[in-house]
Amino acid sequence: MLPWNEILLRLLLAALLGGLVGLERERKNWAAGLRTHMMVCLGAALIMIVSSFGFSDILGTENINLDPSRVAAQVVSGIGFIGAGAILFRKTAGTVRGITTAAGLWTVAAIGLATGGGMYFAGFITTVLAVLILWALPAMERKYLRMFKMRTLFIVLAPKTNISSIIKLLEDQVNNPMLDINMYKRQRELFLEIQFDKGDVKKLAEAVKSIEEMDEVKRIYWN
Repeated sequence: MLPWNEILLRLLLAALLGGLVGLERERKNWAAGLRTHMMVCLGAALIMIVSSFGFSDILGTENINLDPSRVAAQVVSGIGFIGAGAILFRKTAGTVRGITTAAGLWTVAAIGLATGGGMYFAGFITTVLAVLILWALPAMERKYLRMFKMRTLFIVLAPKTNISSIIKLLEDQVNNPMLDINMYKRQRELFLEIQFDKGDVKKLAEAVKSIEEMDEVKRIYWN
């Protein structure tokens, strides 16, 4: 059986490492924050300890065969239930949010398993890398993707509006190629959705200003 001081060390270290990842999520005010990440990591560490040493009293008993990884393996699939709860679909915006938090919880569970199994270095390095990925990479990612990101213009119009004049204005004033044009109705409004490739942002802004002055236009905004 594992000594009590070693059990204490592993559980405290798991709570600490999970808390470090949770702090980054707490900083952005996500639902799964400091306490959630600490609890997941701590629980995973305890399950690993139980899986590895909890059945030592019956080892050697006739007709008893134990797989030390069997209980711990259920954490990998079981954490998916918590991760699924962290993923939210925003119907109004048509976007899915929380996938990174769910991935973070899954990683924290792995950190807990590693720490509970005595693999301190692996757990510590994974924690450092996870914090760097969650904290440092978003700014670099936004800067990099901004060079390739497409822009979508939403125009809310009065019903029965002739959209040909708007399309012609955009074609004449903007060099950015229009990749896709969609039109649909909701209640008593006509929605025009135009997707542009990256290009001259200044000319796009000037064209949008001209469109805003049209009487048929109710609202106009970028996504």
